[in-house]
Amino acid sequence: MPEDVALRIARIAVTSLLAVSGLVAVGRAQTDVQGTSLDPQNFVQIERGRYLAVAGDCASCHTVPGGPPFAGGRSIETPFGVVVGANITPDRETGIGAWSDELFVSALREGKGHGGSLLYPAMPYPYYTKVTERDALAIRAFLNTVQPVRNRVVSNQLPFPFDVREEMKVWNALYFKSGEFKPDAAKSAEWNRGAYLVEGLGHCGACHTPKTTLGGDDLKQAFEGYALQGWFAPNITNDNERGLGGWSVADIVSYLKTGHNAVGAATGIMAEEISLSSSHMTDADLTAIATYLKDLPGQTNSRPEAVSASDPAMVAGGAIYADECSACHGMDGKGIPFLFPSLAGSPNVRSTDPTSLVRVLMEGARSVATAGEPTSPGMPSFAWKLNDAEIAAVLTYVRNSWGSSAAAVTADQVKSVRAAMLGSVNR
Repeated sequence: MPEDVALRIARIAVTSLLAVSGLVAVGRAQTDVQGTSLDPQNFVQIERGRYLAVAGDCASCHTVPGGPPFAGGRSIETPFGVVVGANITPDRETGIGAWSDELFVSALREGKGHGGSLLYPAMPYPYYTKVTERDALAIRAFLNTVQPVRNRVVSNQLPFPFDVREEMKVWNALYFKSGEFKPDAAKSAEWNRGAYLVEGLGHCGACHTPKTTLGGDDLKQAFEGYALQGWFAPNITNDNERGLGGWSVADIVSYLKTGHNAVGAATGIMAEEISLSSSHMTDADLTAIATYLKDLPGQTNSRPEAVSASDPAMVAGGAIYADECSACHGMDGKGIPFLFPSLAGSPNVRSTDPTSLVRVLMEGARSVATAGEPTSPGMPSFAWKLNDAEIAAVLTYVRNSWGSSAAAVTADQVKSVRAAMLGSVNR
């Protein structure tokens, strides 16, 4: 190969890597000017869009597990009913192939579809509004390259009156603030990158921020945890009691990259997010996310008083723990690093809402398998073996041992989770 050709190829490869990482902008038609499309044939733009679509976890809502990528059809449970993920392949009749770039950007960042029809925030435009136009168009360029799939999806399956889209005008007035992310000049570039990913493309608040009765974010409790789809997305502020205060930046990066760190392992909804999204992100972006999360102040609420060791629930729970749990998690509750999660001092164990704990104990769980941690250890179900009172007792014991303190779990709470799980299976 002639030397000048080899050098040109090398330059293109290096420039492509830098562009995907967001370090430079390349391409003859790339621009950040409002309303101007980027070159849809530019490989760097397409690859950048692929990475951004992964970072935004688009597949979670728009791909049915085992089905064609981005063809839609996946049901998304909301407190108001079911919304189905749309087909976003470039099929011209049932997907977005006939959409203009302007319409795509409007849907992504403003929640407005054809003819100005209002989308539901199950499509997280309240977060995606912070995405830059350049990034939005890069995502569109990537989606243009995926296999077109003819799959007509009826997204709105909400019951009356929630199926009336015009009601979204009121919701938007209350909870939607349009505008892309503006860097904070007082913060580092790394912090700003983390904020952009957490607040915007990663839409972390969609799961981790409590919601009002109308489904809008309660920003007074941003990132302090929220119950959804039968799980509790935990507090991810730097709160020492129930958040990430006890985790280092490296701990958070390891968790997001591999699904595991020395004290925790991801299951449930977060396991899917890690599998499809964060495990494929660059270490630099994950470090930026961790840096931002560690700067989120936690609440200063006082610790609840620990349940007395002589309480009947603690006595019963301690006996159950010794028989059923200690073989993996240890009598000291510390587990085995990167294999069985530590229960001692775990912010998730002390969570204000024990729903996830009850669910894991009843249903069992398998932690996520990733390239970095492929073992994917599992926990068996105890629903067949322990009744509601026994599950409540052992969880009360775990939440109030080894220096921790949290509200007791009641048999009624366990009964409620059990009924919800049975209802879900029977649907």
